[in-house]
Amino acid sequence: MTVWILFFALVFVILALDLGVFNKTPHIISSKEASKWTGIWVTLSFLFSGVIYWLYGTDYINNSTALSQTDAALKFITGYLIELSLSVDNIFVIAVIFASFKIPQKYQHRVLFWGILGAIIFRGLMISFGVIIINKFTWTTYLFGAFLIFTAIKMYFSKEEDDFEPKDSFVYKTLGKIIPITSEHDKEKFFILNHKGKKAATPLFVALIVIEVMDVLFAVDSVPAILAITSDPFIVFSSNIFAILGLRSMYFFLANMLEKFSYLEYSLIAILTFVGVKMIAHDYIHIPEWASLGFIALALLVGVLYSLHKAKDVEAHKPSRDDE
Repeated sequence: MTVWILFFALVFVILALDLGVFNKTPHIISSKEASKWTGIWVTLSFLFSGVIYWLYGTDYINNSTALSQTDAALKFITGYLIELSLSVDNIFVIAVIFASFKIPQKYQHRVLFWGILGAIIFRGLMISFGVIIINKFTWTTYLFGAFLIFTAIKMYFSKEEDDFEPKDSFVYKTLGKIIPITSEHDKEKFFILNHKGKKAATPLFVALIVIEVMDVLFAVDSVPAILAITSDPFIVFSSNIFAILGLRSMYFFLANMLEKFSYLEYSLIAILTFVGVKMIAHDYIHIPEWASLGFIALALLVGVLYSLHKAKDVEAHKPSRDDE
């Protein structure tokens, strides 16, 4: 229990420093700043795998799944990479939401900050529920595995034209029935008085709610994916949280370059299929942790490199002004 309390305290301190010190004044986050923070978050996450290694060699943590120190650290890194890779689709949706509600760039970080607080709570609940189900009903492992494979197939055959329209969503329409919505902005305020003198939700609050709901929907895929790696609650939760904490900086780093990573989706399909098959075949085939980690890292690397290669080809074949 002490470890959980200390971990939550660490997350609280990180978030307090983030909003109260490093981003106290709303500002546009440059690609340089975003890349720096993305590097910091990734480094901290890999360093935390060392903490995991140490913890699982002590009596401070309830090692209910009897993991060795090495396996625990590898499972954390594997789970972190899975959650981070599945965040790419989330980043695309966030970009669409911000564009749809015309959220000024300097206030986007503030919206994502509060969105992450909600995400931590909802992920915690979903992970707890998932761990309980898998430990109590072992047959659900096959169900989760089949669901991940179904998700991968659905992702493969999905049409690009099936665009997400935030203002046409059920969430937006339902929110409009609960509280008046205004298109006006007043700095980083979530609520203002409209022309009728009634409290109305600004686009920042609407974007926040839509992002929260979309994160829950994405968690339906990501939580089973990490449960395919381990059902140890602390590893599942901590790897999820580190991926979520790094999501903001990764968003600002990738938001303007999403088109360059268009083939990364095939990496996600391969990863979901792999963990789904691993989940279904766990009673018959034992895949070492280093092999799982290697496959996921390789899938991501191939997706990134191929995307950059294709983007470079497209750029090279663009007609120059002289040609025009």
